[in-house]
Amino acid sequence: MITDRSERLYGLDHLRTAAILLVLMYHYRAFNHPLWIDNVGKFGWTGVDLFFVLSGFLISGQLFKEIEKKGKLHLKTFYIKRFFRIIPAYFFTLFLYFTFPFFREKEALSSVWKFVTFTQNYGLNVIDKGTFSHAWSLCIEEQFYLALPVVLLILARTGLLKYLTVLIISAIIFSMISRFIIWNEYIAPAENGSLAFWRLWYMKIYYPTHTRLDGLGVGVLIGYLMQYSLVFKRIVHNNGNQFFFLGLLLLCTSFWVCNDQVSKGASIIGFTMVAVSYGIIVMSAVSKSSFLYRSESYITAQLAALSYAVYLSHKGIIHIVQKILDQRDIQTSDNVCIIICLVACFSGGLLYRFLIEKPFSRIKTKILTAKNKQDQ
Repeated sequence: MITDRSERLYGLDHLRTAAILLVLMYHYRAFNHPLWIDNVGKFGWTGVDLFFVLSGFLISGQLFKEIEKKGKLHLKTFYIKRFFRIIPAYFFTLFLYFTFPFFREKEALSSVWKFVTFTQNYGLNVIDKGTFSHAWSLCIEEQFYLALPVVLLILARTGLLKYLTVLIISAIIFSMISRFIIWNEYIAPAENGSLAFWRLWYMKIYYPTHTRLDGLGVGVLIGYLMQYSLVFKRIVHNNGNQFFFLGLLLLCTSFWVCNDQVSKGASIIGFTMVAVSYGIIVMSAVSKSSFLYRSESYITAQLAALSYAVYLSHKGIIHIVQKILDQRDIQTSDNVCIIICLVACFSGGLLYRFLIEKPFSRIKTKILTAKNKQDQ
């Protein structure tokens, strides 16, 4: 979420930057790379979980403040903002993938209707149709954006919003139970390490929305408690640095549990541990006593603002850069190539910003201004 400078939470910029770098290092392992990337990027998949926690916290925080201030939610305004933030850049990326085969990092794409309807994360065969597979997380986020305001509006109107903590914890437990059942039913019988095992694990456990509610749930829970619990808010603001080191300690423990990402322990409780760890670190980032909150950085602010566009386009850009270097007999598995690819990815993010995001942001502003005049 991009806010005015006076309202910007700089600690969250640092975390967004960390999240996109984690994802880049994780996905870079699928291309030519030096050996150290295998170790550094091993837990990069958790960058998506950090994005989930951030989204849950920021989006729910907006909605809770509107409910508290106005007693209702303007769903149309919310959906207009989300549409112009997500859809133009996403559809442009789809255009690149379906129109220009050289942009594809792998051979085969899922059906276009699955991308357009944000349902690609269900039944995604990443082994055989792995091109633009990273859009699975955008599907979950879009489903979240569609559902959350409606759920909160119903809870607010029925007086059940006070039970949201119980509902969120129940949703997280539901995800854990779902993964447990799926593991025993589908994953355990498959031969560990085989293509069938990996295909099933990704398809049944890693990608579906109902098995990945941990991060979003933790983010919403923190947003709710920060809005409605003065005690929780005071504890967070008074113990920012302590929460950072607690979160970091738990994250290291989570990485130990998730050392083998597809193990039973990682699949059932590891995802939840990672989400809670990042949730505690997010609490630190919004705490007024935390070094994360107080340390403003132009670099992380800019990288954070580019993170969505970079996430969308990075695989295609890395693929193109390495292909061009290969054609010129230039080494693609060294550190120089990594720097070139990273520069290209963030340069691509800048192109998205000026060619797509800014023009559509102006259109969004005009539509919302006209809507506000009509509502007055």
